[in-house]
Amino acid sequence: MAENEWLNKDFYKVLGVSKDATEAEITKAYRKLARKYHPDLNKTKEAEEKFKDISEPYDVLSNKNERQKYDAIRQFGMGGARFAGGSGSGGFDASGFSDIFGSMFGNASGMGGNGSRIRFSTSGGGNPNLNDIFSMFGGAAGQGAGAQFGGQSPYGNAGGYGYEEAPRPENGEDRNSKISLTLRQAVKGATVSLSVDGKKFKAHVPAGVKDGQKIKLAGKGKPGINGGHAGDLYLHVTVKPDDTYSMRGHDIVMDLPVTVGQAVAGAKVEAKDIDGNPVTFKVPAGSSSGAEVKLAGLGVKRGSETGDLIGRVQIMVPAKPGLMLKHVAKEFDEKAGDYLA
Repeated sequence: MAENEWLNKDFYKVLGVSKDATEAEITKAYRKLARKYHPDLNKTKEAEEKFKDISEPYDVLSNKNERQKYDAIRQFGMGGARFAGGSGSGGFDASGFSDIFGSMFGNASGMGGNGSRIRFSTSGGGNPNLNDIFSMFGGAAGQGAGAQFGGQSPYGNAGGYGYEEAPRPENGEDRNSKISLTLRQAVKGATVSLSVDGKKFKAHVPAGVKDGQKIKLAGKGKPGINGGHAGDLYLHVTVKPDDTYSMRGHDIVMDLPVTVGQAVAGAKVEAKDIDGNPVTFKVPAGSSSGAEVKLAGLGVKRGSETGDLIGRVQIMVPAKPGLMLKHVAKEFDEKAGDYLA
């Protein structure tokens, strides 16, 4: 939408904020409307049009320079305003607009020099075209202002005034980084030190993170342009294998060596958890290799969920059994019968 259409659009009303709203209040109001009407969330045609309607007001009011320009144009045109040179009973000193013209055209004195006066009155014909408002300032004013804006005007011959459209905000690009964790760090969670553009910071890796998982660190990517949001940083996780333990969901799994006698008769078998603390597994009688016994609540703790420590039975025999042990083993097989059948 061109600036000469701003006279008919109350951007503050569209966003539902007051004219003295802060930048934070404007952003909050826009986000609330965007969540309601964004095409990804609301598939109706009306929502799509409504989302378009709120986009330009936010782009203008969230940009300090654009908002100042919008407020000035709206102030000139309210109630069908028109301006004329000279003086009269209804006139007032041009310095009253010094701040407005100073921000828009750079030099308020370009409007006619010291002592000039502007008469302000209203007409019955509604809001004027912005071309007519600017053309009333004449060529003399355009010599200062036109130079400031490159001598070009989007409104034709309007006293040399023109505006360059403010650049739109652009979000920053995402970054990618790699981290390597031990299995214990993956199970327990860890705090890692990272560096981006020479700036060091710490990030928390949650308990139970898996090998190959990506962790998103919001706002740690490349900075945005023209007020856009910073990108995100994605950490690609590698978990080093462990000789004793592995993760299966929220459970920690380990091999539990037992003797033939313990497997046959059942036994309490001592072991250590991932922190090195002693634990005791109860192996039921008649357990075979691959059977699993568990200790509840000693697995991964994440939020309200806690896994278990799983002992996977591995029946161990001597690497070099003597003659007596071999004889006993044969006798055991004979008495056990066809238990493998």
